[in-house]
Amino acid sequence: MSQAPIDKARARRAFEYAAAGYDAAAVLQREIADQLLERLNYVRLDPRRVLDLGTGTGYAVGPLQRRYRKARVIALDFAYPMLLQARRRGTWLRRPLCLCADAERLPLTDGAADLIVSSSTLQWCNDTAAVFAECLRVLSPGGLLMFTTFGPDTLKELRGAWSGVDGHTHVSPFPDMHDLGDALVQARFADPVMDTERLTVTYLRFLDLMVDLKSIGAHNATAARLRGLTGPRRLAAVTAAYERERHADGRLPATYEVVYGYAWAPLQKPVDGGIGVPLSAIGGRRWLDLTA
Repeated sequence: MSQAPIDKARARRAFEYAAAGYDAAAVLQREIADQLLERLNYVRLDPRRVLDLGTGTGYAVGPLQRRYRKARVIALDFAYPMLLQARRRGTWLRRPLCLCADAERLPLTDGAADLIVSSSTLQWCNDTAAVFAECLRVLSPGGLLMFTTFGPDTLKELRGAWSGVDGHTHVSPFPDMHDLGDALVQARFADPVMDTERLTVTYLRFLDLMVDLKSIGAHNATAARLRGLTGPRRLAAVTAAYERERHADGRLPATYEVVYGYAWAPLQKPVDGGIGVPLSAIGGRRWLDLTA
């Protein structure tokens, strides 16, 4: 997957700064996490250890502990202040084990987890193939990886507005669903299934969108970004360009293409040239069939 690299140090600093107020602003992220957790209703699994990969403030920790009452939940994130919030989740007898680490290099032994859930995290990784390889290594045989991330239509209005102002990147790159599916296959996961849905958040003012993005740490962390502050002239230009997106109801849209995926760690090493494909899929949205 070719995409502009993320400046991981800048992304980490942004999330560290946003940690204290993240929960109040992350309405969309909570909705996506809820959808991910709901999909576990259709999975038969009794994990001993669950890894919440890119846990943020640990929103999913409590639901995972309630669902899997005998499981140890491991909350992993690359922003330490986020983990300070996550460690408060659960009951005082069942706090999550918190690890500060990068998803591309997991500090866990082979087969350490039976279930990995990851919501709204992959878009901050530069090497998705490495993430999937690490997840497969860490999963026990027959374990499950279930994740969400954002697809290329995410914030398309913002990307389009900036494209007419300068040639720099202002919106993080987002992987295509097909590329993610291919990466799961190449990583040797079994039975990978992908689907997408599009959500639209609306705002009265362009500034409200920018404040929302900053509040959840979603700064422009691309390595090819313009260095320095955005001047008033360029800000006025992008605001005017975004105004062309205003709907008849007076609201400004911000599109999010949400990608859902799940795949299983094989019970044994797969034979070259063959990976099983599920006969049915979860939900009724647009599905990518990996039967090529």
